[in-house]
Amino acid sequence: MTTDRRLAHSGFTLTRDYPVPVSRVWQAFADGEQKRRWLSDGDAFEPGEWTFDFRVGGRDIDEARFHGGPLSRYEAVYTDIVDHVRIVTTYDMWLDGTHMSTSVASFEFEQTDEGTRLTHVEHGVFFDRFWADGLNREEGTRGLLEALARHLD
Repeated sequence: MTTDRRLAHSGFTLTRDYPVPVSRVWQAFADGEQKRRWLSDGDAFEPGEWTFDFRVGGRDIDEARFHGGPLSRYEAVYTDIVDHVRIVTTYDMWLDGTHMSTSVASFEFEQTDEGTRLTHVEHGVFFDRFWADGLNREEGTRGLLEALARHLD
């Protein structure tokens, strides 16, 4: 087996508390305009194609070019949605047209005394030259949860 045709598996769990009700956090995922705002937090990239279809079997597409850098493409299918409880997706990522990974991701929403606990669990398979990107995916997801916190403020 050569290093240019290999697979790597990576998984992580991130838990984040937000001082707002579950309904507010849920809407940040379920409303396309809100989701696009917090996903594009700041001006680190130029947005491209966007599709939002929040229903079981629905597809999301989010494409963006990082300033001076690569074109990133995310394509997801919602496999399970329970209002205000959970969202499960499978998704694929491309970088400059090269398929880099396939993942399954879940988001669980739990009411706490202080607001909402969001738990994100992800398992990914990374292809070929992207085999070492599992840690980058976790860090990128941490950044997205931070962007969500700024949106909810």
